[in-house]
Amino acid sequence: MDLSIVFAGTAGSVPSARRGLPATLIRRGSDRLLIDCGEGTQRQLVRSVGLADITDVFLTHLHNDHWLGLPGMLKSFDLRDRERPLTVYGPRGTGKLMEAVRFAWRGTRYPIDVVDLGPGDVVRCDGYEIEAIPVQHRGPAFGYALVEDARPGRFDAELAQSLGVPFGPDFGRLQRGETVGGVTPEQVIGPERPGRRLVFSGDTRPCEAVAAAAHEADLLVHEATFATEEAERAHQTGHSTAAEAAALARDAGVRLLALTHISARYGGRELREEARAVFPATEVPRDFDSIEVPFPEKAAPELIRWTGSSPRPETVAAEAPS
Repeated sequence: MDLSIVFAGTAGSVPSARRGLPATLIRRGSDRLLIDCGEGTQRQLVRSVGLADITDVFLTHLHNDHWLGLPGMLKSFDLRDRERPLTVYGPRGTGKLMEAVRFAWRGTRYPIDVVDLGPGDVVRCDGYEIEAIPVQHRGPAFGYALVEDARPGRFDAELAQSLGVPFGPDFGRLQRGETVGGVTPEQVIGPERPGRRLVFSGDTRPCEAVAAAAHEADLLVHEATFATEEAERAHQTGHSTAAEAAALARDAGVRLLALTHISARYGGRELREEARAVFPATEVPRDFDSIEVPFPEKAAPELIRWTGSSPRPETVAAEAPS
């Protein structure tokens, strides 16, 4: 099952020519999950991977930079004759917010459900689940963990044949849990293998809940709004520095750390260098970059740089974080 992440928006609270407002697309098989939907998200998707029929939307919190792109995207789906239902999840107050802006998307011909989640709530999907992680920001805020179901152990075909099981339908019987010719499944099937685990911090201070959820995760996407020189400001505004995110990733034993929610005062390289001094397996994706997450026994997660035409860098003023 293919699993990848597309970074549709990696900026902080103000977009630049290089970075759009927060939005991350998860692609797993035919499922398309969107975490946050900052202003301009649908155009970011059109420019890169296309505006797919999003399966579900998960809002980390209700600051404007994380949801203002949602009403327009919902209406665009309607104009494209979407029929598939869509659910918007978020922290307490999401339902009230969506009702307040209903004038912008009402009348859609496909069903839209809105669900307020509580800390630790789990959304069950086909083969995986999404858990809401309480984080430390300003007001109700979540991170999210995508955790796949465990997979069956590896079937050892050579061992099965050496024990007298002929190649063919009997292999399938063993894999379904049957005993064949005195050979039990436990003799030829290895231990259960864990599924992949991806964790998205949303906006937060470094916190124990994210660290616990990220324990030995394949990928941690963590905000890094500031460099260490602005550590006091990060603390005051409920954000993290690159070094703090890296220390959390190191202690949690994650395989790869991706830093997002980058303040417009930084290009990204300086935050990557700061983080790599603490945790070398760190990347700072640009908009439209993606990360492929194979099964652990096959390969490590890998950042794929987007090769399409991209906007030029420019100098911008620093924003007030949200």
